[in-house]
Amino acid sequence: MSNEDETPGQPPHAPEHRLRRELPQEVPAPAPGAFGAGTDEKDPEAALTGRQRLVKGLWPPRVSRAQLIVALLLFGLGFGLAVQVASNSDSSGALRGARQEDLVRILDELDDRTQRLQDEKQGLKDQRAELENSSDQAEEARKQTAEKEKQLGILAGTVAAQGPGITMTIGDTKGTVQADMLLDAIQELRAAGAEAIQVNGVRVVAGTYLSDSGKSVSVDGNKITQPYRFKVIGKPQDLEPALNIPGGVVQTLEKEQATVSVERSTKIIVDALRAAKRPDYARSSSQ
Repeated sequence: MSNEDETPGQPPHAPEHRLRRELPQEVPAPAPGAFGAGTDEKDPEAALTGRQRLVKGLWPPRVSRAQLIVALLLFGLGFGLAVQVASNSDSSGALRGARQEDLVRILDELDDRTQRLQDEKQGLKDQRAELENSSDQAEEARKQTAEKEKQLGILAGTVAAQGPGITMTIGDTKGTVQADMLLDAIQELRAAGAEAIQVNGVRVVAGTYLSDSGKSVSVDGNKITQPYRFKVIGKPQDLEPALNIPGGVVQTLEKEQATVSVERSTKIIVDALRAAKRPDYARSSSQ
């Protein structure tokens, strides 16, 4: 059976070849990894890998104002805690490195302070009992008032005093000792039970102040020069250990290349006096 579409000289499959010529040519597939393969060439984000998208999303960071405030508050809190921990470590470091005998001595000093307070409390109770039980309460009251006046005179520096205590001498040839170091020594002596203190001829009282004056120190406006000599009345067994505790007055002064010597004595005379100051405004409220 003849086929009308066949032409002379064509092979039997000529219609299939004609259909292929009518179809568009096949576009070759792009190479793997080529830019724009299967994507819109105008969108460069589509060509990024997953890791690149993650990095681009994290940096640069997008921080809101509220997040920034919270971060600053947390930073401040952490810094404060770090400073507090460091300060506590510094203050307790001296005790951690102290020898056993030094720790025992510190504990004994604390026990002595407690005992002094207990004795003072008992003494006040005894005075009250004497006043209540004395047949001549007026005479007893006068005696106690006179005794109290002497005690207050010693504390106020208006009368001389003598008794056991120590003498501390501080040599400062390099001029490195400052007023705050001498003030620390006074405070430590008071805490150890010092009842009267004199520094280079100046009586130390409750209102005493120290200030730097060039390479020397002024006590209540009176300039003193080295060596600084402290005359202190009190229990020597309490005063000397208080100055020599680890990290205490003596070690601090020696770090500043000053020399310190402490001598106990059974009789210390504190004879520098202070004029009694009349208050300008305060008056007794007793009738």
